[in-house]
Amino acid sequence: MTGKNIITKEILSANELISGASVYLSYAGHWLPEMQKARVFLESEKDERDRQLVLAENSCRLISLEIVRVKHSKGRIVPYRLRDRIRASGPSSPRLLPQKTRASDHVSL
Repeated sequence: MTGKNIITKEILSANELISGASVYLSYAGHWLPEMQKARVFLESEKDERDRQLVLAENSCRLISLEIVRVKHSKGRIVPYRLRDRIRASGPSSPRLLPQKTRASDHVSL
């Protein structure tokens, strides 16, 4: 233990229902794809964080809402969990162009 006071910092993360994109709640109350624009909640702001979670859940636009523990490093927001760092940097597999299909490519079930 280094003797430093550890201040809990958190951001809110979700996925857009339609696109599946990872998004983060900003200080302006908008959900943006850039983690570096995320609102950072301190432990003393737990009630406001929870209020924002309820608003997001009721929007019917977002899924997989999460509270993500973060730290600041070199002026940037950095999640503690590897999973969240990967999500913030984009897909780990290449993005492919949408598949072009014709009506005859579909099978009626």
